[in-house]
Amino acid sequence: MTRYKIAILDVWAEAVRDQTRAVAPENFDLHFAESYDEDHQIKIAQVCDFIVCGTAPISRRLLDAAPSIKFIQKWGIGFDKVDLDAIRDHGLGLCNTAGANSSVVAEHTILLILAVYRHLLEIDARLRNGEWLDIKIMLRNNALQMRGKTVGILGFGNIGRAVAQRLIGFETNVIYHDISRATGEIESKFNSNYVSLERLFKESDILTIHTPLNESTRDIVDATSINQMKDTAIIINCARGGVLNEKALFDAIKAGNIRGAGIDVWEPEPTKPENPLFTLDKVVVTPHAAGSAFDNVGNVSKHCFQNIQLFLDGRPLPEPDVIIPIPE
Repeated sequence: MTRYKIAILDVWAEAVRDQTRAVAPENFDLHFAESYDEDHQIKIAQVCDFIVCGTAPISRRLLDAAPSIKFIQKWGIGFDKVDLDAIRDHGLGLCNTAGANSSVVAEHTILLILAVYRHLLEIDARLRNGEWLDIKIMLRNNALQMRGKTVGILGFGNIGRAVAQRLIGFETNVIYHDISRATGEIESKFNSNYVSLERLFKESDILTIHTPLNESTRDIVDATSINQMKDTAIIINCARGGVLNEKALFDAIKAGNIRGAGIDVWEPEPTKPENPLFTLDKVVVTPHAAGSAFDNVGNVSKHCFQNIQLFLDGRPLPEPDVIIPIPE
């Protein structure tokens, strides 16, 4: 049986590595990175046949130094940290794991909405400090329910649809915008209605972002967009930091032009401890953790290994996963 070496370029805890080892094919030898230092990552890639990367960047320098790499598999879906031109120039294919983490990101999205709406961090901190909030104080805090609110979904792919599915139980009105409209059957299934981008901003009580980062979406949620929104609206971003302009968001919340935000992704990452958004008590923050459910690691890893095996077998890769097709 031929053995293959797989470079896992993200730095994972041992328990996470164990989850990945448990679903790896018997003939796959996994080489885990200990650091994001590029020289260290190059040393690992140089002795391997395949790369699996999540948040680890893939640079031209790394690929130039690792000619044995045959194919690159993205752990997750975003590929904004991957040098696509370099991959093409080296004659390599690139796939992601479309849909593999949609459920956990959707759950995190709902978590952030509820945390912002119900002032979760504030009331948790005050109770821990010995303050029991009576109902009058709670009502003055303007905690809100999701029922009856209009949720606007920017980006209606696997994750956007997973969010819409979970919103059905909250009895919300769901609208969405995407570069292409879904079929009537899908809209009916997810109880969602297509609207223009302008209407999405104007009508949403909750705007949740699930679009990839590219040249057409960078800063798509900027000062102009945010200024169209209701002053009671909140913004949730579990997509990519560059889609939402952080300064515009800070200015809008500070001025009272929107209510608050829940942010999981940043530009750049990791964000700095002195990020101005951290000073706002109407903002709930997490460190790009939406896709990081421990019990989903094996699912995403298995998806990665299945794609690598398809490549080795010369069989077609799943169409939704293909970012750069394997050259003929």
